[in-house]
Amino acid sequence: MARNVERLSPADTRVIAWLDRLDAALRARDAAGAAELFAETCFWRDLVAFTWNITTLEGRGAIRDMLQAQLGAVSPGSFTLEEPASETDGVTEAWIGFETAAARGRGYLRLKGDEAWTLLTAARELKGFEEPGGPRRERGVHHGVEPGRRSWSERRRDEEAELGRTRQPYVLVVGGGQGGIALGARLKRLGVPALVVDKHDRPGDQWRKRYKSLHLHDPVWYDHLPYLPFPDHWPVFAAKDKIGDWLEMYTKVMELNYWSKTEVQAARYDEAAGEWVVDLTRDGERLTLRPKQLVLATGMSGVPNLPTYPGMERFKGESHHSSRHPGGEAYRGKRAVVIGSNNSAHDICADFYENGADVTMVQRSSTHIVKSDTLMELALGGLYSEEALAKGITTDKADMLFASVPYRIMHAFHVPVYEQAKTRDADFYARLEKAGFKLDFGDDGSGLFMKYLRRGSGYYIDVGASDLIADGKIKLAQGRVTEIAEDAVVLEDGTRLPADVIVYATGYGSMNGWAARLISQEVADRVGKCWGLGSDTTKDPGPWEGELRNMWKPTRQDALWFHGGNLHQSRHYSLYLALQLKARMEGLPTPVYALAETHHAA
Repeated sequence: MARNVERLSPADTRVIAWLDRLDAALRARDAAGAAELFAETCFWRDLVAFTWNITTLEGRGAIRDMLQAQLGAVSPGSFTLEEPASETDGVTEAWIGFETAAARGRGYLRLKGDEAWTLLTAARELKGFEEPGGPRRERGVHHGVEPGRRSWSERRRDEEAELGRTRQPYVLVVGGGQGGIALGARLKRLGVPALVVDKHDRPGDQWRKRYKSLHLHDPVWYDHLPYLPFPDHWPVFAAKDKIGDWLEMYTKVMELNYWSKTEVQAARYDEAAGEWVVDLTRDGERLTLRPKQLVLATGMSGVPNLPTYPGMERFKGESHHSSRHPGGEAYRGKRAVVIGSNNSAHDICADFYENGADVTMVQRSSTHIVKSDTLMELALGGLYSEEALAKGITTDKADMLFASVPYRIMHAFHVPVYEQAKTRDADFYARLEKAGFKLDFGDDGSGLFMKYLRRGSGYYIDVGASDLIADGKIKLAQGRVTEIAEDAVVLEDGTRLPADVIVYATGYGSMNGWAARLISQEVADRVGKCWGLGSDTTKDPGPWEGELRNMWKPTRQDALWFHGGNLHQSRHYSLYLALQLKARMEGLPTPVYALAETHHAA
């Protein structure tokens, strides 16, 4: 086995010895022997490399079963220690490299003693289909005389004119926000003919058309897109229009095939032909595409949840879902009621207040609040910050480290963080509770990110609205809405909240709701609920699944994929989805292990 570490520490020696034993067992096709190298409580998270899936194996038995099924096709080997290992509190940690028959991979190993506690394996590139970057970059021009030579701009125009008309895309990506754009960039680099379609007028309008005060709540180090990081002078929290312009620029620089003003009307899978038939309208023109693969990149959120309260049709003012909120400028002096208490609700209430409206938030259930500065320093700073970069933790390393913690035990890593936050911001929380705001830190005290993974709701990263609530500048009402009157919102205790405008900040359904709209309810039910771990906590029903349902991996519908999440997830997991799509285009064997069962239709 190749050694990439010159001077070996005891931790290095321990890791190398473990890798040698694993390599020998795998080459001998000894699945049981390989599984015995893991601790009794152990986790192996695989991102495409061994399973052509995104899955976590828990326990020696699960690891043995996977290896028995996959070793013949995967043929793993060449395990190496890539960097000096570290050891803290009895846990040895190390970056590792490896290869399979189809791919080169990277991983992260944690040992307790001489046994593996956690192992991450991730495919990073396909052999023979490496991205043309760095020393493999294209020359760009042929020096010499070439009669009839076409310029770069002419060839680019040819590609744009052909794809979707005289030449079909291999992949159609529905949704041109950050998720669709990130995936489009990955596919472009891999030479996969892909078309990204979106209903808006321009790339980035998904951000531009939101209310004026919207900013990113996550810090800049967490939010880069693939290949092109934000400039180092960019603000920690970028404004929505700045992000919109960046996305538009990105589509041009990365030479994506992007159709704006395009809406998908219907899609169906042609089993006989092994392709999708997608009817769409592009700027008034009706077209039919026949891609081999269909990706719904409509964000982690599905169709907006608009409640059906008695009397809604009688309301004489304005009302809309939070996704359609235009901003508070037109509502100066008006009475606004925002139903909901999560991120969008807080942002919109602050927007109303800044624009001189009399605004009331209706909190229907408890909400997790964490101050932005606290979140950055305690939860994200170790991986995504200037300090992390100074320690050599690049964005890619941070993404891999984040991914290396199995979801089954991730909450245990987060509970101490939020216990510290409670102490650090005790006065802040006391002020909110005194104002009547109902707080929680998740069912098990694990805070924001676990809530995000489990249910995608129930939290707010405080960037100022909480102080407005604590000070009474945003009024607070509690309870279930029972009726919408002509001029008010009525709560279960009889409280009437006079309103000229109502905003329903009531969240979104599962992403497979888009499959129901665009394809069929049958297909939506077949693939089932998207997002959530099956943790059996609030709004995340069991059984335990160990990974986010249906995200970035094969589903129960052939050639249908879901791609969504925040900027961090769009960046990182777009790689693994792109590799799966490229492998299928090139006809590589992709034996999927542990295709997830469908337990919930929505």
